[in-house]
Amino acid sequence: MSNFKDAQNKAHPNKSNTLMSALIVILILNVGIQIWLLYTGLNNALEDNKDIALPAFIASAVLFLISFCWLYFLPMGYKKTGKK
Repeated sequence: MSNFKDAQNKAHPNKSNTLMSALIVILILNVGIQIWLLYTGLNNALEDNKDIALPAFIASAVLFLISFCWLYFLPMGYKKTGKK
């Protein structure tokens, strides 16, 4: 029985490249949002507004977990199984 990862690894390289490109863009956007949250949290902390620190941390942690889960969808590459 085949599962998602087996079918994904056997996919045509063009499909794998498209999937890789989409995942890289999503991960870059997530990192950009995390940098923005860090910038916002630090600016507010320096102005003695500590109310934003916890929500910014929680949002950043959630984005990290989402990014970590996206790694499951990365293709492993085509493995040649040659018999001699």
